[in-house]
Amino acid sequence: MESKKPIVKVQEEKQKGQEDQKPKVIEWEDYEQDLARLCSLTSALEETKRKKNIVEQKLHTLIQVEAQSLSRSNELDEMHEKLESRKLVMGNMSMQSKVVEEKVRKQEEQLSSEIRSLLVAGSALSAASKHMQDSNRALAGEKGYIHLQNLQKLLRLRQQYMVSQVSLLYPVKVVIGRAPEQELESFTSTIKSGVPSGSKPVDQGSLTISGLHLTVIPFTKMSFFTDKKEVQRSSTALGYVAHAVSLIASYLQVPLRYPLRLGGSRSYIRDYAPAIDHSMSSSDSNSISLTSSKPVEFPLFMEGQDSTRAAYAVFLLNKDLEQLLNFIGVKSLGPRHVLANLKELLRTILSSEYIEM
Repeated sequence: MESKKPIVKVQEEKQKGQEDQKPKVIEWEDYEQDLARLCSLTSALEETKRKKNIVEQKLHTLIQVEAQSLSRSNELDEMHEKLESRKLVMGNMSMQSKVVEEKVRKQEEQLSSEIRSLLVAGSALSAASKHMQDSNRALAGEKGYIHLQNLQKLLRLRQQYMVSQVSLLYPVKVVIGRAPEQELESFTSTIKSGVPSGSKPVDQGSLTISGLHLTVIPFTKMSFFTDKKEVQRSSTALGYVAHAVSLIASYLQVPLRYPLRLGGSRSYIRDYAPAIDHSMSSSDSNSISLTSSKPVEFPLFMEGQDSTRAAYAVFLLNKDLEQLLNFIGVKSLGPRHVLANLKELLRTILSSEYIEM
């Protein structure tokens, strides 16, 4: 039963549709009114269509304008983004330009300082060049290098004359027949020297100064039975050598490393840096180092003195002779040859080659 109801409804609807499609019959009296109403509706419809077209055109125009404005807005946004990116790039470039400008400023300052230094150096160089030209002109003139050489020769001649007087005052001569074991060169076994152990000592056993020998006996065998005259002769000979060394050093204008305090046969020699005995305690060595600025004097004689200190004094005296020999360009004969070194010093200064040194 329920399935038949829809079919009945469909048939009824079809019948209603057919009734609606049937032509409508209008009375003649109502024809004019219906015609007028139809004409007004037609004109209203036309007007509506016209307005619709106008509205459509306006809407179309507005849509186009809106699309254009939207595209313009998009373009403006893109341009704004590009502008912002350009601003960022310009900001970075501005920072970089500031950094570069600061570097350029520093380089300009450095360059200006270098230019000033170069100008100062150039002025100094020009002054030095002018001074060198003046020096060259002075050397090339009458009072130039040749004149200085002549003055030096005159000075050396004067030194030769003064040293010749010392040689006449304290002549160092050779005496034949002296026993070599009695000479000074045999006693320096306890003195440290710079001569190699394998070197052969020079025999100065025949040398005397003013007729006096330097013998080793007073320095090694000093006792109650030692010949006092031999001790006195050795002390006198050392006094002669000390006086001769002091005079020659003053003539050559050489400050001695170990200054002398002259007193004839009671002369002393000074050492500003004496050797410290390693057997001393630390307190003793500290006290010596604190007082090392004061020179220590060593006797050049034996009477009433320690033989080791006297031997060390002779060693220092020979060091002064070695200093003078080195000053004139001559090698020392060794630390054991006081008279031999003195004779070599006198021979070299009094030779003709000394004038041309």
